[in-house]
Amino acid sequence: MRKWMRPHMHRRVTQHVTSCLSTTMANLVRSAKSGSNWTTAELLAFNVEVQTVGAATFFNTPELPAPTVSETILHNLDRPDGPLSKDDRHFFQYLKEAEGANSEDSSAVDDFTAFLLRMLDYDNDGRVIRMQKELSFYMAGQHVDAIPDVCLTNDHDYFLLVQGDKCTADNPEPQLIAESVAAFYQNHLRCVHAGLPLPQSQVILGITMVGTAPFFYRTTISESLLNALVTASYPTDKTVVFKFIPPVPNQMSYTIDGMRPLCNRRVVFQCLEAFKRFIN
Repeated sequence: MRKWMRPHMHRRVTQHVTSCLSTTMANLVRSAKSGSNWTTAELLAFNVEVQTVGAATFFNTPELPAPTVSETILHNLDRPDGPLSKDDRHFFQYLKEAEGANSEDSSAVDDFTAFLLRMLDYDNDGRVIRMQKELSFYMAGQHVDAIPDVCLTNDHDYFLLVQGDKCTADNPEPQLIAESVAAFYQNHLRCVHAGLPLPQSQVILGITMVGTAPFFYRTTISESLLNALVTASYPTDKTVVFKFIPPVPNQMSYTIDGMRPLCNRRVVFQCLEAFKRFIN
C-alpha cells in the first residue's frame, strides 16, 4: 500500500526544495557580458522567465485584426508580372533576399524587417527606425553594450527592438532581453537628463527573427532588475517575458517556411497589426 506523505511533511519538503533552489540561483556566477554574449544562463542568474502565451493574454484581445497590406502581397507567392506599387515591389524583393541570406550575413533579414515596420507605419508620429544602434547598461559593475539589429525610437524612448538569429547563438531570446534592459536603462537616463520622474518599470516590445519568421515579445523591465544587474545579485522579483508565436497552420515548420506560405503571411501581418497598437 502506498504511503502518503503527511501535509506538514510535504510542506517541509517543498520549503526545503525551494530554499535549495534559491540558494543555487543566488550562487550562480554573474559576470559582465555584452548583450551579444547573453545566453539562458544569464536569464537563470537574474531570475528572468520567458512564458509563451496566447493572443488574449499577449495582445489583450482574443482576435487578431485584419491585415492592412495589399491583396497583391497576400495572394501571390512571388512577384507577379505587371506594374506594382512601390511597397508591393519592395516586399517581394526584400523577401527574396531575406530567404536567400545565410547565417553569416543576416543584413538581408534586418533590411526585410525594417522594411516591414516602415510599410506598416511603425515609424509614424516622430518615431524612426535605426539599424545597429549601440545601446548600453551596467552589469557587474562594468559598462557593457547591447546592439539590436533594428530598433524603433524617438527623442524620448526606445519602443521596439529586433534581434535576428545569428550563427553565434542557437536562441536569440537572451540577446533580445539584454537589449530590452539596455533600452530601459537608456530611457531611464533620458528622464534623468530631462528632469522627469523616473519610471519604476517599462514594457519593452521585441521581435526575434528566425529567417523570415517573426516571434513577438513583451518584456517588463524594472528598476530592481537594473539594480540586480549592477550589483551582480539575484533579484527576488521574477522578470516575466511574454512570448507570442504566430498561430500559423503548421508551427513545426514555421521557422523554416517563414512568410513564404500565403497562410503564414496573412497571420504574420495580422500579428504585426496587433503589435503596432502597443506603440500608438
